[in-house]
Amino acid sequence: MSVPYADALAEAKPLSHWLDSRDAPAPRPALTRNTTCDLAVVGGGFSGLWTALLAKERDPSLDVVLVEARTAGWAASGRNGGFVSASLTHGLGNGADRWPGELADLERMGLENLAEIEETLHRYGIDCGFRRDGKLWAATAPHQVDEVRAMCDLAAAHGRSIDFLTRDEIRAEVDSPTYLAGAFDAEGYALTDPARMVWGLREACLRLGVRMYENTPVRRMREGNQGVVLDTAYGRVGARQVALATNVFPALLRRLRLYTVPVYDYVLTTEPLTGGQLASVGWKGRQGMSDMGNQFHYYRLTDDNRILWGGYDAIYHYGNGLRDELDQRPETFAKLADHFFTTFPQLAGVRFGHAWGGAIDTCTRFTAFYGQAMSGRVAYALGYTGLGVAASRFGANVMLDLLSGRETPRTRLEMVRTKPLPFPPEPVRYVGVELTRRSLDRADHNGGRRDVWLRTLDRFGLGFDS
Repeated sequence: MSVPYADALAEAKPLSHWLDSRDAPAPRPALTRNTTCDLAVVGGGFSGLWTALLAKERDPSLDVVLVEARTAGWAASGRNGGFVSASLTHGLGNGADRWPGELADLERMGLENLAEIEETLHRYGIDCGFRRDGKLWAATAPHQVDEVRAMCDLAAAHGRSIDFLTRDEIRAEVDSPTYLAGAFDAEGYALTDPARMVWGLREACLRLGVRMYENTPVRRMREGNQGVVLDTAYGRVGARQVALATNVFPALLRRLRLYTVPVYDYVLTTEPLTGGQLASVGWKGRQGMSDMGNQFHYYRLTDDNRILWGGYDAIYHYGNGLRDELDQRPETFAKLADHFFTTFPQLAGVRFGHAWGGAIDTCTRFTAFYGQAMSGRVAYALGYTGLGVAASRFGANVMLDLLSGRETPRTRLEMVRTKPLPFPPEPVRYVGVELTRRSLDRADHNGGRRDVWLRTLDRFGLGFDS
C-alpha cells in the first residue's frame, strides 16, 4: 500500500537543514596529550559554548578548555527549529504552576537574557539570521480557543502582553483553513539559524582564547589531587573546576541519570517556496508558529523561504535509547508530511528537502535544573526540554555563579535550588512514558479532556514533554 505524500519525501536529505551548509567550520584537533586548566567545559553545544564564552568575559585571564565528543553543535544545538524563547520555565503556565512567588523575577530574567543574547551576537558580529519577529500560536480545535484565551489572560496577569487573535486575524497573518483562533507574543521570541549561531559562538570562544578540542569524548570524570580529572581517549584534562554541559547524553555524574530521558523529535524542511506559493500562505511577518495540541507542531520560515515543520511525535526508546540510527524515522516523517498538507493544502505539490531527527533531554518539570558535585568543583545544568537555545545561556551563568561560590539573584531562585523528581527505573519508566503519550493523544482528540492518568500526574507536578 502506498504511503500518502511519500513522493514529497522521496528526495529529502537525511540530515539537518541547518548543518547541511558550506559554512560549517573545520573540526578542531582532538586532545592527544595531558593538559591542565582553570575551568574545563564538557560539551560543545549551546550550553557549553555559552559557559566558555561567559567565563572568559567574566575573567579574561581564566584558562578555559572545552572538550566536545564530536563537533560543536552536531547534536540538538544544530538540529532544533531555531526558536529562541525568553522563557526560563518552559512557558508561563508551567512557571506559574511551579514557582508563582518568583515568576515575575523569572520572566524579567528571561527577557533580559534574550536581550543579552541579541547584544552578544551583535558585539561579536555573529551573522545567524537572528530576528525578533515573535511567535504565533494557532488553535486548531474548538477547545483550544479557550486555551488560547486563558494563555493571553495569564500573560496579562503577570505583566506580559500576548494578544488574542480571532480566526480572521490569524488567517490574515498566516492562512490555513485549520486555524480557529490564535495568539501573538511580540516580545518573548526570536528566530535564528541555530547552526550558524553555534559556529559564531564557537569562533568567539576561540578568539577569546578558549582552548577547544573536538572529537574528544570524555570517558570518565574523577577527583584528582588538586581538582577534577577528565579522562579522554588520548589524554587527560586536570581542571580546578568543571562545568558539565552534556544535556541529553549520559551524565558523567551517575546520580543524575534518572533525572532526564532522551526524547526523539523529528523535523522536515520544504524546498524553497516560490513567490506564488509564499503569497498563498501569507506570512509576511515571518513569525515563528506552533499549534496548541499536547502533541504540537512548531514551524517557521527559513531565510531562503523554506518552511521548517517539526514536532508532534515525541519518541522515547526503551533503556534511554540513544543511537545514530534513531535520527531517522520514516513513519514520523510521513505523519509530519500528512499534517503539513492538511495545514497548508494550498501547497500541494511542494517537496521536502531535508528530514532529520535528534534527541532532546526532558525532565519531569519540563525545565532545566542545576547543581554541584565533588565538593563544589563541578557544576551542571541539564533538562532544558526543548527550550534550550536561549535558556542555556542563563544556565551557563548559573553554573558559573555556583562555581564562584558567591550567592547571586540567580542562585537564590527556588527554581535553581530545587530539582525535579526523577524518572523511575526501567521497565516502569518506559511503561509510564508510553501511557502518558497515549493519554496525551487521547486528550488531543477528546476535546482536551485529561484522563485519570494525566490528572494524577498533574496533581504531583509530573509529566513528559518535548
